[in-house]
Amino acid sequence: QVQLVESGGGLVQAGGSLRLSCAASGSIFRINAMGWYRQAPGKQREVVATITSGKSTNYADSVKGRFTISSDNDKNTFYLQMNSLQPEDTAVYYCSAQVVPQHTVLARNYWGQGTQVTVSS
Repeated sequence: QVQLVESGGGLVQAGGSLRLSCAASGSIFRINAMGWYRQAPGKQREVVATITSGKSTNYADSVKGRFTISSDNDKNTFYLQMNSLQPEDTAVYYCSAQVVPQHTVLARNYWGQGTQVTVSS
């Protein structure tokens, strides 16, 4: 069993910063990739940023230059540093990881429970 636990959401004024964390635990053999997604009310879930175990990163155009994804592979934890936040960044943010559990060879995706980020104007 693999669990992802997020923390760090909250309410912030426009122009402010927040840092999200996602800790993976359980029967983990290897984490191949990790990512942050978000879903605003009435909209589909969208990818925000991803990072591979080799530290290769990708960002949605809307967050490039403002958000930074990073990881601590030894701790199975990854982060999303969000700067210059805008009201349109308001959403529930989810972390996801592609994990190979112990005693298996197949990777599967796991999701965190989501954390609310609200940016006031």
